[in-house]
Formats: sequence, C-alpha cells, structure tokens
Amino acid sequence: MKKFIVNVLPLFLILLILFAFKMQNDGAIQGKVLPPEGAQMVVAIAGRDTIAAQVNSGSFMLAKLKPGTYTVWLKGVAPFRDTSIVNVAVIEGTTTDVGEIRLGQSLRN
Repeated sequence: MKKFIVNVLPLFLILLILFAFKMQNDGAIQGKVLPPEGAQMVVAIAGRDTIAAQVNSGSFMLAKLKPGTYTVWLKGVAPFRDTSIVNVAVIEGTTTDVGEIRLGQSLRN
C-alpha cells in the first residue's frame, strides 16, 4: 500500500497543478468604433503579447487575454487616424468595456 501511495502521489500532484492552471479564466476587451467604418483592425499589446481582432460593423472583441494592463490600438482607415488607448486593465474572468472610441480624421495639406 505504501508503494502504491508513493507511486500515485506524484501523478496526483501533477494533475492537480495542471488543473489549477486550466482554472484561470482569461479576460477580454470590447468596444465600439465611431464612425463604424473608421477602422478594420484592433490590436491589444501588453509587453511582448500582441492580440489582434477585426472590427465588425464598428464593434470589436479581443478575447482570451491574460490579466494585465494593455494598450489598445485601432488601425484607422483613410481618412481616419490610428488611435490608441493606454492602461486598459484586464481582470481575470471579466470583460473590460472601453466604450465608444471616436476616430479623428487626418488633416490634408
């Protein structure tokens, strides 16, 4: 019996650790772009992590983000400018709504 416990205990501990990591719920960032046709892509950047998503009908959702602080960058479609929002907090298991992001137009010479 002692030999059985000695052999099974390490396996049980490994499974417990793997299950604990799987339990972590990722977060997300969502928002809206005004005007809706002003951007086609949105990117969230935190350190070396970069997650991109498409903007559909002015709405976006960046899912499966690790908890942390992100910069959200919207790639503007001409004549609209690129826009970024800094210090967007992502909390485990929640969706952070950055609200409506109004894109400015580029000035022409």
